[in-house]
Amino acid sequence: MTTLPHSDEGRSPLPSVAGSITLLERLKALHPQSIDLSLGRIERLLAALGHPERRLPPVVHVAGTNGKGSLIAFVRAIAEALGKRVHVYTSPHLINFHERVVLAGPDGAAPITEDRLVDCLASAEAANGGELITLFEITTAAAFLAFAEAPADLLLLETGLGGRLDATNVVDKPLVTSITPISIDHVSFLGHTLTAIAGEKAGILKPSVPCIVGRQEAEPLKVIEARADEIGAPLHVFGRDFDVFEQHRRMIFQTASRLIDLPLPRLNGRHQIDNAGAAIATASVAFGDALTIEALEQGLTHAEWPARLERLGDGALYQYVGDGTEIWLDGGHNAAAGQAIAHALAEFEERVPRAVHLIWGMMETKDAHAFIAPFEGLVERVYTVPIPEEANAFSGEALAEIAASEGFDVTPTSGIAHALMQSRAALGRPGRVLICGSLYLAGHVLKLHGS
Repeated sequence: MTTLPHSDEGRSPLPSVAGSITLLERLKALHPQSIDLSLGRIERLLAALGHPERRLPPVVHVAGTNGKGSLIAFVRAIAEALGKRVHVYTSPHLINFHERVVLAGPDGAAPITEDRLVDCLASAEAANGGELITLFEITTAAAFLAFAEAPADLLLLETGLGGRLDATNVVDKPLVTSITPISIDHVSFLGHTLTAIAGEKAGILKPSVPCIVGRQEAEPLKVIEARADEIGAPLHVFGRDFDVFEQHRRMIFQTASRLIDLPLPRLNGRHQIDNAGAAIATASVAFGDALTIEALEQGLTHAEWPARLERLGDGALYQYVGDGTEIWLDGGHNAAAGQAIAHALAEFEERVPRAVHLIWGMMETKDAHAFIAPFEGLVERVYTVPIPEEANAFSGEALAEIAASEGFDVTPTSGIAHALMQSRAALGRPGRVLICGSLYLAGHVLKLHGS
C-alpha cells in the first residue's frame, strides 16, 4: 500500500508516476503558491475533464469559519441512518491525505483507496496539461471525478477557504447550502473584518437554493441576508427560523411549528449543540418528510469527527501520564475555537473538577494570543510544543513567550511525549490534559497515539 502525505507540504510522497518526481510534488510545483483564490483555473480543468461537477449527486455545500466539519459529520450520520449513500469532501486531513475524499459504497462510506486517488489525480494532471493550478484545486477536480463515477444519494461538500472563489464553488445548483458561524480567520485571504469575511462565505449562496445559517453575530448575518435578498436565496436562520438548546440533559430543536426532544450529541461541547441544530435544519431541507426522529436520534449519537474535543481512548500516549488522567484533543486554531474549547473546559470542571494542563502547538499564520487568552483562570499550566515537519509552526519557545505574556505559567517542551511527562510530574494526581491549537498537531497526536 502506498503512503500519502500528512499535509499539503508533502512529507510522505505518493508513488512516482514518472521518473523520480512524485505525483504530489509535481502537482504542487504547478503553482507553488498554495492558496490563490480563483475559479478560472479549476473551471478550465473541469472542462478538460468533461465536467464531472455536472454529474455529481445532490450537493450540500458548507462554508463558515468554525463547525463545518462537525455539521457535515452530523448530516452524514443522519443521512446514513436513513439508509442514504453519502460522499464527503473535507479538508484538511488529520493523518492521511486520502481522508479528504470519502466515497459511498455498498458496505457504507469509506475514504477513497490510495490507488484510486492516485488514478484520479493522474487523470487531472494529464488533463491540466502543465497549466497553473493549486494543489487544492487539482485535488478537488480529482475528487469530483471520483464522486461522479460512484453512485450516491448525497455529496457533503466543504469549502476549503472562504466560499466565493473557493474551488468547490463550481456547483451551479446545490440541493442546499449551509453557513456555520463566521469569525476572524485567514485574514490574509478573506479580509480583516467580519463583513469582508462574511461576503466571501456568502458567495456559496445560489438563486432559489435554500441556505441554513448557523448562529451568527449581527454583522455577518446582515451580509448574508443582503446577498440572499440580492440573488433570491431563501434563508433558514438560527434564532429566527429554528432554535436549539439544552434542557434537562436533552437537546431541544424547535421551529415555529415543531418541537423535537432529542438526545445530546455525541460530540462534546456546548458549541456542538449549535452545530447539531444547524445539521438538523440542513437535513430537514435535504430530506423533507423522509426525515424521521429515529434517524435524528441515531445521527446525533453516532456522528464521528476526530480531534474535536475528543477524549482519547486507550493508546500509546497514556504511558506518559499518571493513572486516571484524561487526555483530550482538539484541532481548533482561532479565537472563536479557543473560546468554545475554554467554555467546554469550564463545563467539564463544573461536572468533574480536575486540574487542567494545556499542551499547545500552533501555526505562525494563526493569532496565538487570541486563541490562548480565553483559557485564563481555567488551566494550571501550559506546555508548548513545536509541530513536527511543519516549517510554518511556532517553536515551543516562541509560543511560551506568548503564553507568558498572557499571564500563564508556561514551560516550553520538545514534543508531545516530553510535555506529557512534564505535566505528569507537575500534577502529582489525576488530571485533565488538553492538547490543542492545530489540526496538524492533532494529526500528529493521533498518529503517535495509534488512533
